[in-house]
Amino acid sequence: MNTQHILLSGPKGEAPSRWLQAFPLGHVIDTPERVAHFQGRVAAQCLVWLISADPHWSANMASILATLPNAPIVILSNAPATLEGLHALHQGARGYTHAHAVPALLKEVATVVEHGGLWVGPELMQRLVGATNAALAARLQPTNSLNPWATLSAREAQVARAVQAGCSNKEVANQMFISERTVKAHLSIVFEKLNVRDRLQLVLRLATSGEPASASAQDLTP
Repeated sequence: MNTQHILLSGPKGEAPSRWLQAFPLGHVIDTPERVAHFQGRVAAQCLVWLISADPHWSANMASILATLPNAPIVILSNAPATLEGLHALHQGARGYTHAHAVPALLKEVATVVEHGGLWVGPELMQRLVGATNAALAARLQPTNSLNPWATLSAREAQVARAVQAGCSNKEVANQMFISERTVKAHLSIVFEKLNVRDRLQLVLRLATSGEPASASAQDLTP
């Protein structure tokens, strides 16, 4: 995929050095060019990067999306925070990551977003998983399809319930008195059995099972 990476520079016209290393052919634009630069472009052919240190990043993103609907946008933050990340995603961003992430990680972010994925950090992912599960539990009714819980062992079901409730691997490990490595092993088996690839898909798969999530200390004890 021949994607042109476009970075709107920060408030002082700067561009993160590691972003420049990751995308040496990328194009950095400053204030005078901003929105006009996107007129006539095709959304699928570019990936836009904005720096949250710019106080106008949210307005700039809105203007870009108005000019180029569905343009993939990633927000670079000098100090990533959950609330800022949630705001960015709510505004239409496809990714949110550290402005000084290593070039290899920035390239990985680009690959995920270019292929229609969503890139967020671990903490923000937990918030999204929890919010998604709560919203689905309130809106969806159980289906008559095969109950996914029936395919899981007792321990796998415990891990699945905890993840469904928004717990991180570390939190599950602490509550179940097992290692994070063991949690990951159980989770890999759960993903395989339920034919899902990540935590969000797991929440969606379990949302219509008719069995509420539970992650209390009593439920998670060995």
